[in-house]
Amino acid sequence: MSARSIAEALAKIAGREHVACESADLAAAAIDGIAPRWLVRVAAVEQVSAVLALASEESLAVVPRGSGSALDLGHPPARVDVVLDLAGMNRVLEDNPDDLTASVEAGLTAGALASRLAPRGQLLPVDPPGGASRTLGGLVATAAHGPLRARHGTLRDLLLGVRFVQPDGVITWGGARVVKSVTGYDVPKLMVGSLGTLGVLCELTLRLHPRPEVEGSRLLTFDSADAAVALAARVLDSTLEPNRVELLNGAALRALALDDRARAAIAVSVGSVEAAVREQLATIDGLARAGGGRSETLAGDFWPAHGAMLDDRGRALTLHVSTLPSRLAEGVHAVERTLAELAPAETAIIAGCAALGTFDVLLGESAVPIAGRLVERVRAAVADVGGHVTLRRAPLAVRLAVDPWGPVEPGPMAVMRALRDEFDPKRVLNPGRFIT
Repeated sequence: MSARSIAEALAKIAGREHVACESADLAAAAIDGIAPRWLVRVAAVEQVSAVLALASEESLAVVPRGSGSALDLGHPPARVDVVLDLAGMNRVLEDNPDDLTASVEAGLTAGALASRLAPRGQLLPVDPPGGASRTLGGLVATAAHGPLRARHGTLRDLLLGVRFVQPDGVITWGGARVVKSVTGYDVPKLMVGSLGTLGVLCELTLRLHPRPEVEGSRLLTFDSADAAVALAARVLDSTLEPNRVELLNGAALRALALDDRARAAIAVSVGSVEAAVREQLATIDGLARAGGGRSETLAGDFWPAHGAMLDDRGRALTLHVSTLPSRLAEGVHAVERTLAELAPAETAIIAGCAALGTFDVLLGESAVPIAGRLVERVRAAVADVGGHVTLRRAPLAVRLAVDPWGPVEPGPMAVMRALRDEFDPKRVLNPGRFIT
């Protein structure tokens, strides 16, 4: 088909007013400097299906888009013919307060869902930095998570079912709309973190949780990361049930206008009935004193401020480091030591989940020129402690020079390629961005 014929076909599918072909609109929708040939705003799963069927027939590359906040994650795309905007698919389809489940369209933002759930005392316990403005489909596709994962897990644990469109246009269900489901191939978990390469997410069924009656938080500050991590281990090994257990380095504390004397801290929150919260916080205070730390009560606006600090949109360079919880302090030392050698003037904000051994490293513009060496050195350093480093955010030039994902073992890579071949043999969706 000619370009004009394809444009006409897209207009018939989504409506002429929802297909952009003007250069200004396409330039605004560019991904890593690559402008699409068409921008299509869809409002229903049937439209998504028809667009993908056409793309498959005509060998067009399609990039799904929600809020557009994470389109520079991973490799730059090999091709962009159609940007498929799903922000208009933003309805709540089914709401079951008694069952603690909700089915929503993928373009609904996390903030919009939170506003609906708050009056009845429920929540979706997913709180990545900047998450309120992001679409739920985008959060699933990028496996986004935040401090609440220490208690509630990630979207892999909260996603019960999906309705998605395969790259050839076939509409498919995976999972279920209820908490209990039959055993078998767990399609929802495959979709989490797939970056829109296995299918276009259109509908999600989510497991909700009751909002705690009372929540209290403490900041436990220490003179070293080792002491802070040791305290986190004691909290996690106890009978306490914290919602969040976050490690922060000195730069993160200063960015939040907190204790400027400490080298590291653990921020802990507990949610339950008032008496239980009071008792658990007293136990946490005792553990901090026994470990040589200082304890202070955190205000109610701490966690939103913490999320705003870690929201890396606009940041020059962000690394995501995963290691074993028992080796977390070593991972932090490896990053700080490498920075001291390569960029002594650069101050890195380091914060992450002490319960899982993951943390983000937020860096400024001065780190960009040495990003290649920095990432290589940090990867080598944390590999010695069982760690892995990915580029969460970086300029295009850095992602062209440095593999954003880092080395992957042959076995897992073979499995991922086999899945990609099964779901998208023509490489219609996000070609080049993730698994080639």
